[in-house]
Amino acid sequence: MTWEVASFLIVGAVILAGFAWYERSRPPAQVVALVAALAALAIAGRIAFAAFPNVKPTTDIVVFAGYALGGAPGFAVGALTALVSNFWFGQGPWTPWQMAGWGLCGVLGAFLALGTRNAGRLTLAAICAFAGIFYGALLNFSLMATYGGDLTLRHFLVLEARAIPFEVAHVLGNVVLALVAGPAMVRMLTRFRERFEWERGPAQSPPSTFSGPLRSGGVAALLVFALAALAPAPAHAEGSSVTRAANWLVAQQRSSGGFGPSAERDAGAEMTSWVMLALAASGRNPLDVTSGGKSPVDFLRNHRDEVKDAGDVARTILALAAAGVDPRSFGGEDLVDRLVAQRRSNGSYQGWPGTSAYAVLALRAAGANDAATPTVEWLRKVQGREGGWGNEPDSESTPEITGAVLQVLTPGSKAADDALAYLRKSKRPNGGFAPGNNLSANAQATAWASEGLLATGKDPAGFGSGKSSFTYLRNLQTDEGYFLQSPNLESSPVWVTSDALVALSGNHLPIAAPPRESKPKPKPLTSIDNSPSSGGVPPSLDVPSTSTGPASSALKEALESGVAGPPPGHSAPSGKGGSGAQPISPSSGGRVPEGDLGTALPEASASQPGEPVSETGDDSSSTAGAILLGLLAGCLLFGAGLAGRAGWMRWRYGI
Repeated sequence: MTWEVASFLIVGAVILAGFAWYERSRPPAQVVALVAALAALAIAGRIAFAAFPNVKPTTDIVVFAGYALGGAPGFAVGALTALVSNFWFGQGPWTPWQMAGWGLCGVLGAFLALGTRNAGRLTLAAICAFAGIFYGALLNFSLMATYGGDLTLRHFLVLEARAIPFEVAHVLGNVVLALVAGPAMVRMLTRFRERFEWERGPAQSPPSTFSGPLRSGGVAALLVFALAALAPAPAHAEGSSVTRAANWLVAQQRSSGGFGPSAERDAGAEMTSWVMLALAASGRNPLDVTSGGKSPVDFLRNHRDEVKDAGDVARTILALAAAGVDPRSFGGEDLVDRLVAQRRSNGSYQGWPGTSAYAVLALRAAGANDAATPTVEWLRKVQGREGGWGNEPDSESTPEITGAVLQVLTPGSKAADDALAYLRKSKRPNGGFAPGNNLSANAQATAWASEGLLATGKDPAGFGSGKSSFTYLRNLQTDEGYFLQSPNLESSPVWVTSDALVALSGNHLPIAAPPRESKPKPKPLTSIDNSPSSGGVPPSLDVPSTSTGPASSALKEALESGVAGPPPGHSAPSGKGGSGAQPISPSSGGRVPEGDLGTALPEASASQPGEPVSETGDDSSSTAGAILLGLLAGCLLFGAGLAGRAGWMRWRYGI
């Protein structure tokens, strides 16, 4: 049994134990109704605050429910909230983890009640802050359990570092809401609970040792510790599909820093860009992957003459963004302006849906969302009757082009739903997707379609009928780590492996740049003072600063991306026919709505060409200001709703 399966079994056991605990407590009908009402309130709060990343009253409501009503009702409120609210936000492998996470937040509230029944404002705020940290850590761990990869502390810390701005928003939101509404809500819930309680007759069996809000809660607590102890579970990091594929790709790098489609063919800018997207999706910054002292970014800089049409430019922008390099100042050229200049009057790029989808994703990665609007409208207009897109408007739809376009659409929109219906019909019983109706399934078509599914919040492992698409891809992986195009067919293994790696990493385009690897600083020479006056790194034309640790780099990346959740990415076609017509690879990030910025790199004012954008500037402050404004607005809305409810309860019931 793999550790991924074991972790899901433990999560399932936690959920079953929580609901069994709730049923065993035999709550009266009034408490059942109150649990349902609180779950509905938490669901409504999550939906109403959807515009504010990670600022939700949900966690506080669940903690308050556990504190006032007990561990079992608190768990039920949290688990039901996650399950039902995801009918709006999308069901997937994350649902059981959210159910367990919020359910255990309710148990946490009950633990607080064991210590004090008169918790003050600050105590409630502190426990809600801790609940936010615990919930975030559990959901970050779920990424490893869901999509595999390195089961290491370093991998987990990387995920934690990338989530810092969103965890901060979650914790601050919890604290503010608890300070504003915590005591009043707890008093109201406690009063309701006391009205519904009654004393049982003497025939009742003696209470257990663990009486009170956590009666019979030892099972849930033991399962929590079992889940925490799962980290050192027997799993070989080097044996995972994603790790083996990434290691194989790194071994294919040429001394020029670039990559070729196979060992027999020369390295090129196109293939190097594909590999950069795959490496970033697997958690490795392309700038840290070098051969002969040269990185893939160096190769792209030295082969700019290969970047010609709109598909080439879009792919290059996506690859640079995945490395944290500013595409607006690369080799003395603004690639974003160059891409926009190639847009046709009807909004398309080259008249091809694949290239147009890539252009939209590239513009979003560079923060030029407004420039992408005409192209998105054109893509909607040329959607096929069957719901998909083909190489050209009005041509037969294909899963790979449809997967590319899905990454630019808003999940839940009519265009996206029609595209999903098409992919559902196109999926083969073996779990794969084919590049055409009369062709066999292959790895690249399956990877591109999977990226589109991930962008809409769907799980390729369970989408539609037939076998898992991820299982189909893994069955094509060789012992060396690379992927076959189809059973018994090896073709352009570097390209095929890059596409498969992005999908299996759970990513779609655009891909956010992973943190740089920390490297020891060289000791300064005794005869020369090489230390920078401001504590930075000596200026370098090509090599970015390595003094930035993973956490700070991830913080910059997350702040600039403007999205919550793990890292984005996928691949889409770059043009019609030939290699340029094939789709790209995905990135991390799970669902990427139409308005997502991906890794929005700001315009560089003082950075060197090709150098990662400096972490200093106005982007952090503007993002922090947006978060603070969101918190303020959320507090006002939540406070107004609570005041209205309190007034109505006072008028109607006199309480």
